[in-house]
Amino acid sequence: MWPYPKIVAHRGGGTLAPENTVAGLRAGLAYGFRAVEFDVMLSRDGIGMVMHDPDFGRTVAGRGSVPGTDAVELAAMDAGSWFGPQFRDEPVPFFTQFIDYCKAQRIWMNVEIKPADGFERETGAWVAKVTRDSYAAELAAGSAVSNPAAIPLLSSFSFDALAAARDAAPELPRGYLLDKIPAGWQEQARALGAVAIHTNQKYLTRELAAQVKAAGYGLFCYTVNDPQRGREILSWGVDGFCTDRIDLIGPTFA
Repeated sequence: MWPYPKIVAHRGGGTLAPENTVAGLRAGLAYGFRAVEFDVMLSRDGIGMVMHDPDFGRTVAGRGSVPGTDAVELAAMDAGSWFGPQFRDEPVPFFTQFIDYCKAQRIWMNVEIKPADGFERETGAWVAKVTRDSYAAELAAGSAVSNPAAIPLLSSFSFDALAAARDAAPELPRGYLLDKIPAGWQEQARALGAVAIHTNQKYLTRELAAQVKAAGYGLFCYTVNDPQRGREILSWGVDGFCTDRIDLIGPTFA
């Protein structure tokens, strides 16, 4: 059972806007997406920022790192020029800014907890607490059961980060991210109380998909940019996937 949107815009606007920016959210929305995947990492002063890479150089210029820089400094950086001049001075967003935008626009969030090395538990706990507090009214109203798509899904490749999220806010659903699904995955997923397995579509087989579904988990894939591959994995029982090609694969594709 997958009670969430099936097709999700990867890092906001996929290939149409700079990743992990509000401009990316706007791009996804313009193509009809009310479901987004993005990454959250802690700044030096322990505030969640929407960024994928711990080190500067790709989406923000210069040398340095997210865990080595305070949030207010990160928020003043240009996260758009690398993508195109029309996005110059697009800032690095606070996680809370993304929450505010997504709540206002009724966009479902797949929040990837992306800890810098050594900050796994702190990042998992912080993201879970802030998400829980931001959705306190929805959780109190029982939306986690009556309307699951009103509640964000937390995911992470880091077992420790997801375990810390579980401990900090057990009422939030969790998806365990695995590049390749290993032997023993069920034991780990059970320990985390995960509701879903999120995995790299490149390594998924029909047999593995059947195993995950037979065990009662949701199955979500990243990152599917070819419509033919999307149709193939959906036919295997995959519940949903994220895509960069929001221009080719729309929100109603599934």
